[in-house]
Amino acid sequence: MKFDQAYTLSDFAEFINAKYIGAPDHPITGINEIHMVETGDLTFVDHPKYYDKALNSAATTILINKEVECPEGKALLISDDPFADYVKLVRKFRGFEPSSSAISPSAKIGEGTVIQPNCFIGNHVRIGKNCVIHANVSIYDHVQIGDEVVIHSGSVIGADPYYFQRRPEGYRKLESCGRVVIKDRVEIGALCTIDRGVSGDTIIDEGTKTDNHCQVGHDTYIGKNCLIGAFAAIAGVTKIEDDVILWARVAINKDIVIGKGAVVLAVSAVDKSIEGGKTYFGAPVMEARQKWKEMAMIRRLPDLFEKKRGHSH
Repeated sequence: MKFDQAYTLSDFAEFINAKYIGAPDHPITGINEIHMVETGDLTFVDHPKYYDKALNSAATTILINKEVECPEGKALLISDDPFADYVKLVRKFRGFEPSSSAISPSAKIGEGTVIQPNCFIGNHVRIGKNCVIHANVSIYDHVQIGDEVVIHSGSVIGADPYYFQRRPEGYRKLESCGRVVIKDRVEIGALCTIDRGVSGDTIIDEGTKTDNHCQVGHDTYIGKNCLIGAFAAIAGVTKIEDDVILWARVAINKDIVIGKGAVVLAVSAVDKSIEGGKTYFGAPVMEARQKWKEMAMIRRLPDLFEKKRGHSH
């Protein structure tokens, strides 16, 4: 998330009551989780395993739970509990904002767009021209929707990411300051759920169409002109390139890339990145022709086993 204005290191240190290392006027222009950081951003790290990744990332301010050598051009905020302080910052800059009406007065809705009865349109939502939002759709705060978008009944756009930290006393939720961005001419089927980014954006690019009952996880990017079949489950931080087709009940693991033009056949599971321009099947997937040959060979095994028994007698 980018701020509307730049803040200083000393501003943040005072707010979370933390020691800092760096120039007091060191600028902070955004807050992001490690996989989304850019120059000017603050990120957090609370485990030695990830210290180097955070310190050497694009982030220029690191909220950390140990005094370490500060990389040149960066600044540190020393915290006993970086996770909790990061959540505190998220709540300050983009905390939960109750709504007092079904369509927030701060929402902006383009010319020619139709909002059917019983929809909820949250705070600071932007919806473009000539869209149709069908009955009982919920669009959470800060969602951005382009022109000529259709969202069918019962879908939820912008719910919180499924992101928790396990602790001895239970699970702590990492609060989100991200958004969902849906671009022009996208169609979302009925009863779909698209989660907002943890600190960045979940993006559905131009011309993509989803069937009903699809789940899209946080910070995922789905490219242009993709087709997503019913009951697809797409985990967070996944990149699906342009012209991909996922047929019904495809499951996609997190942090992987589906190459341009790939086709994944129904009831498959993708556990690692796959190349574009090929057709895949299985759980886990492999190229479809190879998988079908494997299945044909497996069907022959009982006959081969019986023949071998017969020869042994």
